[in-house]
Amino acid sequence: MHHTTDAASGTDALAAFDDEAVLLIGHGSRREKSNDQVRELAAGLESRLGIPVDAAFLELAEPSIDEAVAELAPVVSRVTAVHCSLFAASHVKNDVPLAIERARAAHDLEIDAGAHLGIHPAILDLLDDRAATVERELGVDRERDDVAVALCGRGSSDPDANGDVHKLARLLYEGREFDRVEATFVGVTEPTLEETLHGLSKHRPDAVVVLPYMLGDGVLTQRVRDWTADFNDECPYVDALAGDPLGTDSRLLDVFADRWQEARTASVEMSCDTCKYKVDLEGYEEDVGGARAMLRALAHRDAHADREDVDDEPHSHDAPGNHVAVCTNRTCADTGSPAVLERLRQEVRDSDHCDARITRSSCLGRCGDGPMVAVYPDGVWYGDVGEADAERIVADHLDRDRVVSDLVDQIL
Repeated sequence: MHHTTDAASGTDALAAFDDEAVLLIGHGSRREKSNDQVRELAAGLESRLGIPVDAAFLELAEPSIDEAVAELAPVVSRVTAVHCSLFAASHVKNDVPLAIERARAAHDLEIDAGAHLGIHPAILDLLDDRAATVERELGVDRERDDVAVALCGRGSSDPDANGDVHKLARLLYEGREFDRVEATFVGVTEPTLEETLHGLSKHRPDAVVVLPYMLGDGVLTQRVRDWTADFNDECPYVDALAGDPLGTDSRLLDVFADRWQEARTASVEMSCDTCKYKVDLEGYEEDVGGARAMLRALAHRDAHADREDVDDEPHSHDAPGNHVAVCTNRTCADTGSPAVLERLRQEVRDSDHCDARITRSSCLGRCGDGPMVAVYPDGVWYGDVGEADAERIVADHLDRDRVVSDLVDQIL
């Protein structure tokens, strides 16, 4: 993307952004090093665009999206949300849009929502350089030696995200002298990195370059290094080495800048034709959009809240027995839902038997019948809930598994 910086028009161009800011949204990590990388990228993007850029996090780090928008609302009238997410999975499709809708309802603010990083020529160029660095360390050259590449993504339950890893691997192969480039994953889906490495060994390449397709250098990238080192020890006839993640390379700023421009001009493109929330895909029939997807997103966001040790499984969840979502959108809020939310939380804390997590939600589509409270996995929605009813919902439903029948609005 080209920015106007010549002397004649530079002042006018910057003046157009005087009342605007950018929110760079990262996943968030208990490892502060990973969070600092997002903040470093935000600072670099601010220098690139010439307008304020703040970092925010979906979970596990501060500030949250809600907190960051609340800080920006008094000083700007427009915010553009730009993702650090590499692919469009549930965080991009559910969690961040939900947070943005909450922010729009809470503040008199125009918020543009951008797309994920996705597949971009700058990222291909960066991966090519990461591979070349590993080749130099191994003493091989793709033009004279058989060099295979394993492009390793995190792995997702979303077929869109996994499919894009395969597309990126193919584009990395096209026009380059690699012997082969294979897409592989750390977990959740297949093939796993271990399987891919042993599969590649059957072709007897001179070297295998493993590229962790991740932003931060954390638990998962270390796992990639460890698995690669184990494979290298087990198969002495093939040299294998893992490279560095994307990190804070300045080429990422080109991608962020393009995604910012797309969001501002309402030209964001998402892969709706293969989105499991939009169309019926074999094997994903239960993953639907609407309120169920929203509630799933809420449950996911809070699933990490009590976890301290993430070294073994950084993205596994300690699931509560119940998840309770309280609508705090404008109509329900006006009829007292914030008080219901806090009373529910207090009653859960005071209970000796309750295993539940209480979270706020955006609109549940029952305006006028609230405050609305949805209890999952039971699929029971309570309507016209007052603060005094919170004790009954906890004591009867959450503690004793007895539905509070006079409050039931609907059962899904």
